Amino acid sequence: MKTLAFIRRTGRILTPWLAGLSLAAASRDYPIRAVPFTDFRVQDTFWKPRLETNRLVTIPYAFEQCEKTGRIANFARAGGLEEGGFQGIYFNDSDVYKIIEGAAYALAQHPDPKLEAYVEGVIAKIAAAQEPDGYLYTARTLCGPDYQPPGGPERWSNIKDGHELYCAGHLYEAAVAWYEA
Repeated sequence: MKTLAFIRRTGRILTPWLAGLSLAAASRDYPIRAVPFTDFRVQDTFWKPRLETNRLVTIPYAFEQCEKTGRIANFARAGGLEEGGFQGIYFNDSDVYKIIEGAAYALAQHPDPKLEAYVEGVIAKIAAAQEPDGYLYTARTLCGPDYQPPGGPERWSNIKDGHELYCAGHLYEAAVAWYEA
């Protein structure tokens, strides 16, 4: 539950700041003001069917692929919820975060209790994977201190080639979207 709290806390921190930036820019330099994605509904005949396809087909399929390829299991394994080692490539965590972000946007437009419950289950696995000091990167957690993807021998030691920051960035985006939705 630490990561769920972290996601909510991060969303609460980043959302007003990001909204403030966009509103300030809109009022000074641009005559059009942004509308929060939770304040409108798409009803036209072009985008609405595509958004429904995304909600009903694409998002479930993407989660299914994450299940098949071990991306979601990596969180459960890192959190001690199931046995096994790391599966996939070192930046796989980000794919799960990206799909959560997309699901959040879809749920804001069209509530779906089944999808919401599924995502909450994935978030619980992410929360379990977070280390006691807050660190969250399943490749390093599952493979131990000798694991050296392009990330380097120490945490955060190779920002240029490693994917810890990349994955964290997508986690933040997902957290804000989930909080807002």
